[in-house]
Amino acid sequence: MTTSPAADELARVVRDHAGQLAASLVSLLGDFSAAEDLVQDAVETALRRWPVEGIPDRPDGWLFTVARRRGLDVLRRQENYRSKLAQLQWPVQPAPDDRLRLIFTCCHPALAREAQIALTLRVVCGLTTAQIAAAFLVPEATLAQRITRAKRKIAQAGIPYRIPRDDELPDRLSEVLTVIYLLFNEGYLSSSSDRAHSRDLVDDAEWLTALLAGLLPAEPEITGLLVLIRLHRSRAAARFTGGGELVLLQHQERSLWNDAAIGSATALLTRTARRHRSPGPYQLQAAIAACHCEAASWDDTDWEQILVLYDMLLHLQPTPVARLHRTVAVQYVEGAEAALIELHGLHSELDNYPLYHATHAELLRAVGNSEAATEADRRALEITTNPAQAEVLKARLATADQT
Repeated sequence: MTTSPAADELARVVRDHAGQLAASLVSLLGDFSAAEDLVQDAVETALRRWPVEGIPDRPDGWLFTVARRRGLDVLRRQENYRSKLAQLQWPVQPAPDDRLRLIFTCCHPALAREAQIALTLRVVCGLTTAQIAAAFLVPEATLAQRITRAKRKIAQAGIPYRIPRDDELPDRLSEVLTVIYLLFNEGYLSSSSDRAHSRDLVDDAEWLTALLAGLLPAEPEITGLLVLIRLHRSRAAARFTGGGELVLLQHQERSLWNDAAIGSATALLTRTARRHRSPGPYQLQAAIAACHCEAASWDDTDWEQILVLYDMLLHLQPTPVARLHRTVAVQYVEGAEAALIELHGLHSELDNYPLYHATHAELLRAVGNSEAATEADRRALEITTNPAQAEVLKARLATADQT
């Protein structure tokens, strides 16, 4: 489905500025729910008016102005809010930790863990409910209910808008890292049908992780996530063709990879590993990415080491997606038939996950079951929302039809 230039521009502005706008309004008002409502009202107004009136020269400032005026209307009887809103100007120059403060507010322990992460991705990062539902592998309606309940809880419990005290930070860190990791994943390979990836979201994820590292320099898992993001970014130039087609890792032109960034990131990971002898999930994922980045070619990949790292990861974080990725390493160490056995138990949990079916198709094709492989690719194409991923699947199906 095609969209108007105004709608496309609005989507970009929301991705780039909604989190900053929400953080600024919360910082000023001290009212999470009211600030989020003001942002959403401004977005809805833009959806109605931009296609008719045209895109403003400063769309971010336009959104802020509408949110401010709407706030004055809604809160006109509350003089404290009224005076604060009247003083607010755009562009706002928030403190560097404004968005981080908002993330910690969303990730308060009074909220259920799933609600913490969903709310943060929605309000702070500007992801749609559909995108977050895809990341959680749950129905969109279920995800929307979580967000609504979380917002209500914040208002009712009077959860403060602040970065936690030093003694509170470690217990809150896991959820914040999960939010940033999901934000990075959405930017790296989008679940949205209008784009294959988003450099802005990846930038945000790296910036927030670096900000966290400054706040908690002794936490190795923050470093692990930062290294993971930087290693994936080091391959950015080779991930898409000039025409926007996705290039899978095994087919990428490795001379396009950023060797300096890879060296810097892996050195940081090595220093962290030497200081902390018990690596966590993000350090292990970063180590897996480092194995790929350091291989001179796909054939030179150290799959045995990657398999060991996945086993360590699953011991700490036995998620179905991690088990799925491990099957690729199993294929290259023990063969495709062994990998298919590992994959078999994941169907019920990952039936709506495109990569599961695409991986299944590759393994089936490797053992000579081309008919079943084609059906698996068709299922992956049916449920994917990423345009670049869809083109890869279409090409595979076209090749299968010719054989």
